[in-house]
Amino acid sequence: MGESRGVAMLVGAGDAIGAAVARRFASGGYTICICRRDPTKSQALVDELRAKGHNIHAFSVDARQEAEVQKLFAGVERDIGPIEICLFNAGSNVNKPLLETTEKLFFKAWELACYAGFLVGREAARVMLPRRCGTILFTGATASIRGNKGFVAFSSAKFGLRALAQAMARELGPKNIHVVHLIIDAGVDSEAIHQRMKAARGIEASEIPPDSLTKTSSIAEAYWFAHQQSRDGWTHELDLRPAVEKW
Repeated sequence: MGESRGVAMLVGAGDAIGAAVARRFASGGYTICICRRDPTKSQALVDELRAKGHNIHAFSVDARQEAEVQKLFAGVERDIGPIEICLFNAGSNVNKPLLETTEKLFFKAWELACYAGFLVGREAARVMLPRRCGTILFTGATASIRGNKGFVAFSSAKFGLRALAQAMARELGPKNIHVVHLIIDAGVDSEAIHQRMKAARGIEASEIPPDSLTKTSSIAEAYWFAHQQSRDGWTHELDLRPAVEKW
C-alpha cells in the first residue's frame, strides 16, 4: 500500500468503472469514499480493499438531491479527511425513439447525468478552493460529443455534462483545481454490457473478441494518469476506445 494521502470521493460509483477507480486510487494511497444510492451493493468491494489494508468507506447519497450532496461532502470532510479527488460517474444510458421519449424520461436522464454532476462538481470545488488544490473527474461517453438515433435524452444530458466540465475547467484551472472529462467512446467490458450484448445479439461473454471492449482497469488508469499530471501540462479531455473501434 502506498503512502497515506487524502480522500478520493467516487460518486455514482457502481461495480464497473467506480470499483476499478476505487482499486486504482486505493493502491495509490488514497482513502476511498464510495458514494451511491445503495452502498450495500459495494460491500464486497469494501471487504476486498479492507482485506488488503486499504482505507475505504461507503455512503448513501442521491446525487440529484442538493441537500444530500452537501451533507455528504460536509460529513466526509469532517469525519474522514480532505477531499483531494472527486469522480462523478453517474449516468442514465437510455435508448428510446424520439416519439417514445416522454417528458419524465428526458428529465430523469438530464437530472442524473447532468444536474447531479453540477451539484457534485460545485460542492467539490467548494471544499477544494480554500486549499487551492484538487482534481475533479467526470465520466463522459460517445454521447457527449455525438447524438445518435434513440439517444435524444442521454445525448443531451451528456452534452450538458461535458459543457459543465469545460466551464468548470476554465474557471477553476487558474485556481489550481484540475477538471478532467473522460470520453469513453466504446463499450465497457463489464457485466452490464455483456448482458446487453447477449440480449441484443445473442453473444456470450466468451465470444466477445479480445480487446474489443474497454477494460474498467484501463479507464481507471486514464484517470490516475490525468490526476498525476504536473500543472504545466494538464489535460482537460481524454478519449478512450479500443484499437478496433470505428470512429
